[in-house]
Amino acid sequence: MMNARMAPPSAAFPAETLREQFPALKHAGNSVFFDNAAGAQVPQMVLDAVNFHLIDHNVQRGGRYPQSMAVDETIARARASVAAFVNARRSEEIAFGMNATSFIRIISLAIGMTLEKRNEIIITDLDHEANIATWLVLGRMGAKFVWWKMRDDGCLHVDDLKPLLSSRTRLVACTLTSNALGTIVDVRAAADAAHAVGAEIFLDSVHYGPHGQIDVQALDCDYLVCSGYKIFAPHMGFMYGRYDLLMALPTFREDFIPDEPPGKIEAGTFIYENVAGMDAAVSYLAQLGRTLSGKSGTLGQDTQFAMNAIKAYEQTLSIELLRVLKDRKATIYGIDSEARIHERVPTICFNIPNVLPQTVTETMARAGIGIRDGHMYAPRLMQRMGLAKETGMVRVSLVHYNTLTEINRFAAVLKTL
Repeated sequence: MMNARMAPPSAAFPAETLREQFPALKHAGNSVFFDNAAGAQVPQMVLDAVNFHLIDHNVQRGGRYPQSMAVDETIARARASVAAFVNARRSEEIAFGMNATSFIRIISLAIGMTLEKRNEIIITDLDHEANIATWLVLGRMGAKFVWWKMRDDGCLHVDDLKPLLSSRTRLVACTLTSNALGTIVDVRAAADAAHAVGAEIFLDSVHYGPHGQIDVQALDCDYLVCSGYKIFAPHMGFMYGRYDLLMALPTFREDFIPDEPPGKIEAGTFIYENVAGMDAAVSYLAQLGRTLSGKSGTLGQDTQFAMNAIKAYEQTLSIELLRVLKDRKATIYGIDSEARIHERVPTICFNIPNVLPQTVTETMARAGIGIRDGHMYAPRLMQRMGLAKETGMVRVSLVHYNTLTEINRFAAVLKTL
């Protein structure tokens, strides 16, 4: 674990000041962005990094002229930044690409080609469909599947996982945080249980990314995927994998690509300007950490401080949002107790009795508040909750640039329903 520094009280979190760094929030006028789970806005320094790349370095890497060499430098710098952000042991453990789903597919196909006696893959009914269907395809390659099922409290319990593990288990695939219920899973305990029987663990951290520190060493995970566009960067994805495990996987690669990470994981050309934006997003978080702590540490320490402060502030948002929904007699899915607020992020799904989810979101849209309804790309979870995937739930998803004032606006519109 990196050395932790105490985060400031949530009341001191400068949300209003930080909003000034996000052009979209200013350009949108009175619009409220409460659909951040689908993608967050980007700060000015991220826009500047993307524009700088497109204007000065919009060429292919690998050349001997200055602009091309600058692309190589940008990618190397971004790789080191993201490695520090997730506390990877070495930068080669970080790969860049289009999105998290494509990385799940790359790793699942590679693992599918290594199935022997260990041919069981454990999946959950809490996850985004990308971390379920992508593994189920391996049934054609001889994989068997075991379901780690969510309890009625909306949580995955490691006590339910342990009996499912055996010498046949190849991998446990689960989310770090539900993109629908906002539940944080105890993935370190799951990793310990998986490793105890010689299995590996694959984590989808897409939804947790903007809400707290990701420390792959503390989580002791073997693979982890994330989406930059959820963490204040442009549309792109990145993946972490243990170096020795990535070395052993049989992945598709062109003949001129060395059979080693990260190249063997990065099939084809990815979007370099968006990788430059991801590097700038990490810099934004590091700058926030330095501002809040009043001192400068390593990049990893500075981003860690920022994410701890963000997590503390967002808990105040979650508490207020839950209070508003309870006042309106909403059906809240997942953890709704203030005493357990640390077990969730400010992504809350709900329904209003006798009101269609679509009606709620359309009413909010007319009032300038963007939220989402539907199955949240988790149709199996909808079935488990007894909801039709065609209608599903209403989701409100906040990040650190959202405010209590915006929640009050949301509450006022909710009353009209």
